[in-house]
Amino acid sequence: MSTRSEMVAGTTLVAQLEGVVFDCDGVLVDSERITNGVWARLLTELGLPTTTEQSLATYLGNSMARCLEIVGEQFGRPAPDELLPRFHAAVSVELARDVTAVPGIVALLDQLDAARIPYAVASNGEQAKMQTTLGTTGLADRFVNRRFSSLDVGRPKPAPDVYLHAARALGAAPAQTVAVEDSPLGVQAAVAAGMVVIGYAELVAPARLRAAGATVTVDHLDEIAPLLGLLRGSTDT
Repeated sequence: MSTRSEMVAGTTLVAQLEGVVFDCDGVLVDSERITNGVWARLLTELGLPTTTEQSLATYLGNSMARCLEIVGEQFGRPAPDELLPRFHAAVSVELARDVTAVPGIVALLDQLDAARIPYAVASNGEQAKMQTTLGTTGLADRFVNRRFSSLDVGRPKPAPDVYLHAARALGAAPAQTVAVEDSPLGVQAAVAAGMVVIGYAELVAPARLRAAGATVTVDHLDEIAPLLGLLRGSTDT
């Protein structure tokens, strides 16, 4: 369900917006189907038949450490030692070759720049993975010194650590910061940090994101600027 019918002219989610923090995979870069496709293929080869859709439903938003724990639970024994190195080797090639920016993200970042609203990325993914995906899509320069991994700052999402770190780096109060997330775990992390959360419902049903704490959900990133008040001047009548 789109938010277009829910928006009220002249209203915004935060009275005084001080910053925006984006999840990376699935929000900035269209990587989730690629990574989950590789993960599902490897699990199937190792004797745990898994489809891409099943992988998305089970592993989306989790840290790699948690993904390995889940695999171990499903196998009934620790995840095979070769799984992680095989995944990193395969996914780095496919991401560098196939990943694209999520439609609408460049325009949204341009609008934030024009409004002088600082922004950052906060991910459960590794820095090396973000360098690959953001570099391949041409977004890396937009997040210089504003690219944060939970592996570097503390506990992974759904803990709030990486979101709190990102807000501090931006000099923004969490309550005046909007997070954009596409997974229930990520939404929970941003809510725990005290942020207002926009759920991007491209891979996960809007109801699941709202149940996790998202204030509002959108189907497309071009719906976000009006929610942040960035287009108020051009939409007033």
